[in-house]
Amino acid sequence: QVQLVESGGGLAQAGGSLRLSCAASGRTVNAYYMGWFRQAPGKEREFVAIISFSGGSTDYGDSVKGRFTISRDNAKNTVYLQMNSLSPEDTAVYYCAAGKRYGSGKDLYDYWGQGTQVTVSS
Repeated sequence: QVQLVESGGGLAQAGGSLRLSCAASGRTVNAYYMGWFRQAPGKEREFVAIISFSGGSTDYGDSVKGRFTISRDNAKNTVYLQMNSLSPEDTAVYYCAAGKRYGSGKDLYDYWGQGTQVTVSS
């Protein structure tokens, strides 16, 4: 089992920044690909970013490319999502996820956090 706890959400103004953290515990978390997803009210859960075991490979959803950066610190069992140039369209609950396969599909992930709310005001 892997337990994931997100933090760092809150209220930001358009154009501002937030950094989300995902603290992982349980099995060897550096053996998992780590991803971020988000879900806005009335919408499907959307892929945001993924990072490989070592952090050497990353990928992003089209809507966040160039603005968001995913990183991980395996010594701290923590994954981060740096979000810059935020817009109201980024408002959503953000979820951290862990999986054994690399990809953007929700079904590839075995463990999920409880989510953290990000609200961006215009």
